[in-house]
Amino acid sequence: MLVLPMTERIPTTTLDTNANKIYTRRTQGFYQQLRRYTGIPLLLSYVLIPWLSINDRPAVLFDLSAQKFHILWMSFWPQDGILLAALLILAAFLLFIATILVGRVWCGFTCPQTVWTMMFMWAEDKCEGDRNQRIKLDHQPWSLNKLLRKGSKHGIWLLISLITGLTFVSYFYPVRELLTDVVYLQASAETYFWILFFVGFTYLNAGWLRESVCKHMCPYARFQSVMYDKDTMVVTYDTGRGKEDCVDCSWCVQVCPVDIDIRDGLQYACIDCGLCVDACNNVMDKVGYSRGLIRFTSQHAIETGHTQLLRPRLVAYIISAAIMTGLFSFTVATRSPVSLDVVRDRGTHLFHTVHDGVENVYTVKINNMGTVDQTFTLSVEGRHPYILKGHHQATVRPGEVYVLPTRIWRAQEEQSRPHDTLEFVVTSTTNPDISARQKASFIAPVKVALNAKG
Repeated sequence: MLVLPMTERIPTTTLDTNANKIYTRRTQGFYQQLRRYTGIPLLLSYVLIPWLSINDRPAVLFDLSAQKFHILWMSFWPQDGILLAALLILAAFLLFIATILVGRVWCGFTCPQTVWTMMFMWAEDKCEGDRNQRIKLDHQPWSLNKLLRKGSKHGIWLLISLITGLTFVSYFYPVRELLTDVVYLQASAETYFWILFFVGFTYLNAGWLRESVCKHMCPYARFQSVMYDKDTMVVTYDTGRGKEDCVDCSWCVQVCPVDIDIRDGLQYACIDCGLCVDACNNVMDKVGYSRGLIRFTSQHAIETGHTQLLRPRLVAYIISAAIMTGLFSFTVATRSPVSLDVVRDRGTHLFHTVHDGVENVYTVKINNMGTVDQTFTLSVEGRHPYILKGHHQATVRPGEVYVLPTRIWRAQEEQSRPHDTLEFVVTSTTNPDISARQKASFIAPVKVALNAKG
């Protein structure tokens, strides 16, 4: 069998927009189906979650104006930022584990750039035809047929982009209110800006940039190689078998969304989507050869026929991820559903001398981070007797911050120094385990402290 030599292709750039355009071939197979079955649930989740409600509020809402994030049955506040940081670190470790095991499968199957590009390519295929038809159409002069095909493709792209932009903004703006305000032109200028911003970038990234995002803009492509080892499962071309079985049909190149030739070896641009595996298996079936010329395997498996699953680095990542998952889950499960913020009055008068005593004024903010109404009782504790004046009980709705102006009085003879520390305590009347504490300073006139010493 004559095997044509493979030559390295040198990338070039021209003013012709079609010269460097990638025309992907339609293919069918296990990995194409797997991409579809992993992408569709993610898309449905992305679009439908803003429509779900829990306790008369969106299931997921990042309310920036109120500085609180609602995620399912939990509400988070700026002081919970450490939890967000921990969650991002945990996600990074899970990504490291996946990369060491099976390469860039995140990029090939579940990355938003890949999923949206897959939708745009589907629309392109339906409107303009398969690879050869698209090449022919691009080289034809403009006609009514070409205008209709191109126009319908871009119309679908813009529709997908519009749904994407509206859905993204609805994670920050309740979706029903958003649609009503947008349709009746009652939304703010910032709302329209962000909708158009995400519409434009979706249309640009998934419709025009595509592989350029994966090859030149994604940082993951740059550091993935340092995470691979000889036992990492990646899309691999069997060079030993290829000398006999490769028919040089180039289908593996034609189906590749990032336009690489897997026969040249492992490349940073490869997203491990497996489409070249499907294409090669289909060709092998047609010529009567066994499948697997291109397959997911490791370098050790190619060389020795065996792959070591558990490696020291992988075990270390798994243990670290398990510990972080346990700590994160415990922290969230035991997080108090109430927080307390006390601010002492910083006006012109640091204290007030009244009725043979000293008063300090505070603003107490009780934040109910739970899911039900709670009635809280406010009290103070310290080294000396304090008297809390004004209201000391409040019913707070879920997600509400109740502001309670408070005055604290102490007898002058009890004051032994100009500055003292007391502690505010807020406790639920129905469940004493739900409570929060915060310390604050109490200021008295210096002369009182001097008299006490005398």
